[in-house]
Amino acid sequence: MCLAIPGKVVSIDKEKGFATVNYSGEQRKASTQLVEVKPGDYVIVQAQFIIQKIPKKEALEAIKVWQENEKK
Repeated sequence: MCLAIPGKVVSIDKEKGFATVNYSGEQRKASTQLVEVKPGDYVIVQAQFIIQKIPKKEALEAIKVWQENEKK
């Protein structure tokens, strides 16, 4: 089983087909070839590909739970 943490798209490089995704301060690049996204979207990334957009409310709830468990 794979656990995915939602990230927020902060910028997009359309020429290269990549988005920069922020995971609680850590930024990584992910391919936009499978899903069309825009800055501000919350996404799930698998193997450096954005595979799904998720609603902001759902993303923020998941991030909160993840952060709470990190503190334990």
